[in-house]
Amino acid sequence: MTQTVWTPQPIVERPDMVAATTALLGREDIPFSESEDVFTVEALGLQWDIGVRVFEPTSPERTAVGADRKRVGAFMLHGGEDDWRQLVPLAELLVGKLGWKVVLPTFPGRLYLPDPSRNWPGDTIHPDGTVRTPIWQDGEFVPPDDYDVIKDQKQRLRDGTRTLARAKPGTRFYHRMAAWPAAMEVGMVEAARRHLAEPEYSVYVHGHSTGGPIVSMLSQRIPNCAGNLAAESSPFGYINAAKYAWAPTGKVDGYERTAAPGKARYDLFNDLYIRTWRDHARYRGPEALAAEGPAALMRLPWLMEEILDEWAAQTVRPRFKCEYLITHDIRSSLVAAATVSAERLGLGAAGTQALVDRFTGYTRSLRDPGVKPLPPTLAGISGSSRDHSPEVYAEVIVPMVEAIEPRPKYALTRYLGGTHTMWGADGDLPLGIAPAVVTDWHDAITGGWFLD
Repeated sequence: MTQTVWTPQPIVERPDMVAATTALLGREDIPFSESEDVFTVEALGLQWDIGVRVFEPTSPERTAVGADRKRVGAFMLHGGEDDWRQLVPLAELLVGKLGWKVVLPTFPGRLYLPDPSRNWPGDTIHPDGTVRTPIWQDGEFVPPDDYDVIKDQKQRLRDGTRTLARAKPGTRFYHRMAAWPAAMEVGMVEAARRHLAEPEYSVYVHGHSTGGPIVSMLSQRIPNCAGNLAAESSPFGYINAAKYAWAPTGKVDGYERTAAPGKARYDLFNDLYIRTWRDHARYRGPEALAAEGPAALMRLPWLMEEILDEWAAQTVRPRFKCEYLITHDIRSSLVAAATVSAERLGLGAAGTQALVDRFTGYTRSLRDPGVKPLPPTLAGISGSSRDHSPEVYAEVIVPMVEAIEPRPKYALTRYLGGTHTMWGADGDLPLGIAPAVVTDWHDAITGGWFLD
């Protein structure tokens, strides 16, 4: 008897998502534990503290098993400005209803190590003009003299006025900013090894938003990675750069692009982007347009109150980022970061070139002989996503994925509801499109779609 392999649908209608939500939430609860693991790795001669949150069924026999007869492990990376807490809604669904083991890492430097609550104090921009900065290692803080505060208006159409902390050459902050891409690679691979080890687990990676280019890179470096769960997830850096060039301010359903094709990003490796309420506004505006039409502008004061309240509630999260080098394929900055690190380490010409190749390789698939090929990717987009419109997938992302050699298995589903924050409430979808998405993930894994 031939076993039927699960097949993804190109479109999931709202009634089907309502039904998926009812079915998933109606499942028996699986008791689970939540724990934290903070460990230290060495990368490019520096020590880095890495934190992960682990969710797993209390009884190991309740852990889900895929079609490959291995336990199902999810390695899920937040969007760049956030920490592990962003993805707790997904983790709790996956472990508490489907029995997955879920590992939620935090980007190097984003975990607030001084306080067990992990809550960052104050706001990102302090009353004295200094700013919030990374904590790469417990007890190590960036002094204000190590950076200049820059007000950048070059991308005002998209971001408004950006606040940057520009690390001064020669400072420890400068060298941390040059070396952190290697810490990301080493730290994340070690996190997967510690908690989702082969051969017991098959690992399925997910990166929300700009976590996507990072897990795309990791998918060939985690040896037991079996698939990429790319719902509302940006692709490899070089593809993501083309996506933003196509529509610098994004696009929502029913409206044309509002900006001409954009130029390549220029972010320096030593620029730390300090986020503000503006970064909430650039999503809430397009989402309000998609949901309410132009009439949304008629309640602009109310909308701004919502944005400012959201921002105030989330300042306990890191709310800074510096990963554009990888997520937007800024080759000049990757080369500069690698070169600065090579000089600090005293590497010769060959060692410097090897480090440059390593850094620039983070933005695209590896093709060297003997390298693990890209695993299958199950992509998904919401109904009102500014950055993930069906048009940009049809015109940019899918053609570029199909051009990868060897060509990876790839499927795209559009869920006709929700926003970029796919677990956010949307009318009769109290958890947005998330229940429908994770149900598809589970059915794909247990139904054999990810098997070669």
